[in-house]
Amino acid sequence: MLLLVLNVLFVLIAISMVALILMQRGAGAQAGSGFGGGASATVFGARGSSNFLSKATKWLAISFFAVTLFMAWYATRQAQPVVQQQDLGVMSAIPQAPAAPAADASVPQAPVQQSNEAVPAAPPAQPAAGEEIPPQAPQTEQ
Repeated sequence: MLLLVLNVLFVLIAISMVALILMQRGAGAQAGSGFGGGASATVFGARGSSNFLSKATKWLAISFFAVTLFMAWYATRQAQPVVQQQDLGVMSAIPQAPAAPAADASVPQAPVQQSNEAVPAAPPAQPAAGEEIPPQAPQTEQ
């Protein structure tokens, strides 16, 4: 339940941070006005750099990191190995499958027949035109 609430809070903070960051004007938006066209003498505007949007973004960022660190700490605390048997609920009524039987030496096995026939040799390569065919030794059977 706690993780569900934290996840919802985490997503809401992230979305509101993105929205607030996109609504802010960059510091360079009024920098061009200082070269002859603007009435402002400061780089960040007449009100300074600390307005509502930047303060809200700061506190959202702090809360975003705090929630992230708490969720990471909580997840590592919950990841301890479980020693006791877990309750499987409905699945606990299903009997477990028996183990596979071991190979029994008293059960006769079908004999494996091996043939002593030799593997036939590959046919000789055809000589190119004008080559001599070397004589081959006769093959004997074993």
